[in-house]
Amino acid sequence: MPPVEETKNSRSIGELVAGISERFSRLIRDEIELAKLQATQKAKKIGLGAVMLIVAGVLALYALGILLLAAVWGIANALPLWLSALIVGFALLLICGILALIGLKKIKASNEYVVDPKSGILNDIEAAKKGLAHHE
Repeated sequence: MPPVEETKNSRSIGELVAGISERFSRLIRDEIELAKLQATQKAKKIGLGAVMLIVAGVLALYALGILLLAAVWGIANALPLWLSALIVGFALLLICGILALIGLKKIKASNEYVVDPKSGILNDIEAAKKGLAHHE
């Protein structure tokens, strides 16, 4: 191999390390800036989606009221209006009661899952200690 000639522009190791450090810092800052921009875009899309879901929910609530009124009028063709309204009202209460019971059952079932990250971390540390002791 031919000898390497030093040129006027050769830099010291300290200068090379400083250059690498500066470029790495710039890269990290640029990555953080990119993450901020992506988070902003995501937040805008989530916000717009949430607004649309709220509007859809409000309109669905009005539609439900109209459908219930139509059910009352439909039953009123065979029964008095007050009795048809009473039937639809009791049917709604029955549905609400069933949904409430199912919801309570689900809430009670969730109590069997205990969230305890501290013990999980302690178990991981103990496992790591045992693994290190085993390899020594």
